[in-house]
Amino acid sequence: MHALFVVIVLAALAAVGCGRQAVRASEKQFLADQVMTFDDDPHDTSASDHVRTNREGAAGGHGAGGGGCGCN
Repeated sequence: MHALFVVIVLAALAAVGCGRQAVRASEKQFLADQVMTFDDDPHDTSASDHVRTNREGAAGGHGAGGGGCGCN
């Protein structure tokens, strides 16, 4: 019973401790780097988006509007 309690407490502490560190402004330049994009070929991605738009009947949703300030 004591071992189960210890395991539960350790799992809870691990879950609470994950993802709590904010990204500093000086580190954001690395997140916006071209290497961090998932698509290898922009033309292939554009063609896939076009096919998905026609198939699903919906457009957009893969970019952000506005200038980054939160206002449109």
